[in-house]
Amino acid sequence: MLAIYIKNCSEIKKLNVLGTEIIISQLADDTTLFLKDERSSEERPGRTGRSPGLGEREARGTPSAPSQTASGPSAGSSGGSLFSWLQRRSARRGLFVDPARDNFRTMTSLYCSMNPAAESVNLSTQTHGAVFNLEYSPDGSVLTVACEQTEVLLFDPISSRHIKTLAEAHEDCVNNIRFLDNRLFATCSDDTTIALWDLRKLNSKVCSLHGHASWVKNIEYDTNTRLLVTSGFDGNVITWDTNRFTEDGCPHKKFFHTRYLMRMRLTPDCSKMLISTSSGYLLILHDLDLTQSLEVGSYRMLRARRTPLTSGTSAARSAAPRQGNDSSKIHPHREGLSPRNSLEVLTPEIPGERDRGNCITSLQLHPKGWATLIRCSSNMDDQEWTCVYEFQEGAPTRPLVSPRCSLRLTHYIEEANVGRGYIKELCFSPDGRLICSPYGYGVRLLAFDERCSELADCLPVQTSCLREVRSIYSHSDVVLTTKFSPTHCQLASGCLSGRVALYQPKF
Repeated sequence: MLAIYIKNCSEIKKLNVLGTEIIISQLADDTTLFLKDERSSEERPGRTGRSPGLGEREARGTPSAPSQTASGPSAGSSGGSLFSWLQRRSARRGLFVDPARDNFRTMTSLYCSMNPAAESVNLSTQTHGAVFNLEYSPDGSVLTVACEQTEVLLFDPISSRHIKTLAEAHEDCVNNIRFLDNRLFATCSDDTTIALWDLRKLNSKVCSLHGHASWVKNIEYDTNTRLLVTSGFDGNVITWDTNRFTEDGCPHKKFFHTRYLMRMRLTPDCSKMLISTSSGYLLILHDLDLTQSLEVGSYRMLRARRTPLTSGTSAARSAAPRQGNDSSKIHPHREGLSPRNSLEVLTPEIPGERDRGNCITSLQLHPKGWATLIRCSSNMDDQEWTCVYEFQEGAPTRPLVSPRCSLRLTHYIEEANVGRGYIKELCFSPDGRLICSPYGYGVRLLAFDERCSELADCLPVQTSCLREVRSIYSHSDVVLTTKFSPTHCQLASGCLSGRVALYQPKF
């Protein structure tokens, strides 16, 4: 007889005892398992020495090792066994329970204990100005900082050590940074250019890209086609073919144009492009094909073309109650044009803003592509909101709130409305459970419910408020940007005075 004591198991544990693999999942209390060695009676001719798993034992009709619990849940009820009990606990979720769905206690504990690191990335002499954007490399080994005064800073986020300063990365404000892989990254600036950099050779740019006529504010990257996608205040979205770049640049073409363009994002699978505007509109390009330009001239044209495709859809829309959303899809069905790149124009529902315009300043996508996150301010600039919208077309099992719109407002929260006129960049955690939002002179960690559940597991029937997990105030000026590390339990924020703070759990 062998006794194994297991204390408060909240994750999947796999033990190999007496040649038998035992899988233990989420024991609520301290538990002692008593196992009896019956290997001698289990030996069969031709065995390879590997103990059969649960499925193999049941298929062969082989009895499982008898077991009972001295405390905790009644695992060994009359006639039952540890294996059948574990199978019942994982019913409808598979034998190997996905840890990401069952570790909310650990996640909540970690993020609730986030505090400023002892050594934040703060230079003794700050000449770089405000911090506009933060970006980690995909492997989490480098943190890059886009600064107001033409500089790009590079840090080791683990040791908080300053690696390099690109003193004249651009001739004006650096607005955004995007990694193409673990070595190559791109920066964009108010000097209307985009620059490509290689971490292995930072003394000079790989190349400079010219094509925008005004400030360049956004960079995205399509990993399928290896096209770099940029947008700026000239209203243009331009694609750059990085497969053919040289020291003189790379081929590019204008993909899309619209007025009042603020932010542009691609979904993780690059199947959609979302564009936010300062006039409160949200544009969605469905079935995205970046190789074919979409010829749309201006918002005046878009609004004039918002008409139903058929009489059937017109009747359905007129019968549907208004939910604060106004949208339509424009499909290029004319002869000779591709059915891809269908355009949807939305006026997202904003709490308290039904009768007033708003400006969508920040736009982010859920890491699994389930939802979009926006930060918007009222037209009078006296209120500010963070809102989460679910992509309804990605969930056909749930009834649509309105046939007018492919986005549904699920969560929202009112912000501090400090630092008017500046764009505050929000971000999702890598697993999509949390949102980090600039909040005055600090940051707020927000969750969809009190258990930090995934959005897919806690979608509300009606719009609900985001839950505040933790607020941290560590800056002496307005926080403008935030970013989660993709590989470590770490968070970075940058403020108007140029300071960058790191946050990590402290126990």
